[in-house]
Amino acid sequence: MTDHELAARLATEAGELLLRVREELADATGEERKAAGDKRSHDFLMEALDAERPDDEVLSEEGVDNPKRLTANRVWIIDPLDGTREFSELGRDDWAVHVALWQDGELIAGAVALPAQGVTLATPTVAAPPDAPGTPRIVVSRTRPPAIALAVRDALGGTLVEMGSAGAKVASVVQGLADVYVHAGGQFEWDSAAPVAVARAAGLHTSRIDGSPLVYNQEDSKLPDLVVCRPELAEAVLRVTAAG
Repeated sequence: MTDHELAARLATEAGELLLRVREELADATGEERKAAGDKRSHDFLMEALDAERPDDEVLSEEGVDNPKRLTANRVWIIDPLDGTREFSELGRDDWAVHVALWQDGELIAGAVALPAQGVTLATPTVAAPPDAPGTPRIVVSRTRPPAIALAVRDALGGTLVEMGSAGAKVASVVQGLADVYVHAGGQFEWDSAAPVAVARAAGLHTSRIDGSPLVYNQEDSKLPDLVVCRPELAEAVLRVTAAG
């Protein structure tokens, strides 16, 4: 099984597990669903990677960071449940599972599962988004649209699309449901690694908000900002985001 196939399979299977957790805990509190989802998906992914790629290191949102990854050639970067709030709210579908592989300085494989939508987007081949409408759509959090996204909307004469998790937001650009995702409010490597790998495979622009490259498997796993957008909009978006 190739790394691409493994990423897609594990993201999909973790998503199926999370759907079962959601069903099992339908009568529980949202906090109980969040905790169970995070733990069970993390445990599943760690066990599966240990079985399938025992020589590789793993960086997981829910795990203890092992400094051995900093000298490793191959590191899986995973978010077992991206969008715990949305997952905990029964009926919402804008949450995800991220599985990415970093090797020798680059993201080489990745998958974003959207379990409640029955969709997994995975490298190496991801369809480019369909043609965009005339008005750029900027995807933002439904509760806290960042000022930088509002500035991009104003500069592009665009509209806002509200959505939950980071993975779901990037996926919406890949799927052609939005055109721009900008974030500057603080994230970690696992929030963006798999979505960025998928977005790149679809031919989208990905970078920091100042236009510099997104770099993974760093000692400090914080990676606070990013831009994912249609390539034809990148120059206009970065003109706003790089200006701060």
